[in-house]
Amino acid sequence: MATDNPLDPTIPPSGTGCADCLATDNGWWVHLRRCAACGHVGCCDSSPAQHASGHAAATGHPYVQSFEPGEDWFWDYSSNEFAQGPELSAPTSHPADQPIPAPADRIPANWQELLN
Repeated sequence: MATDNPLDPTIPPSGTGCADCLATDNGWWVHLRRCAACGHVGCCDSSPAQHASGHAAATGHPYVQSFEPGEDWFWDYSSNEFAQGPELSAPTSHPADQPIPAPADRIPANWQELLN
């Protein structure tokens, strides 16, 4: 993983859900991605708001790691390819009992029609 942006694997994730979706009254997500530079947790590109890729574009932090239980792959938004990365600090995923999509109380009945 080559980058001009220093990665700090000691920074914890910003939370257990998409920070930007949770900052609204009705945001929800399908899967989560964790910024390898600053720990920001954002929603994936299948989610309506696509906050993880938006964060990468706004900050210049191109590398994310899946924040899903059992997944440890990295993605490079600048090359649109899988990448290698350092072991990030715990926790490395949202809680295993967190539903998909989430949060459960915000999921619209037609959520599958709203996916990207």
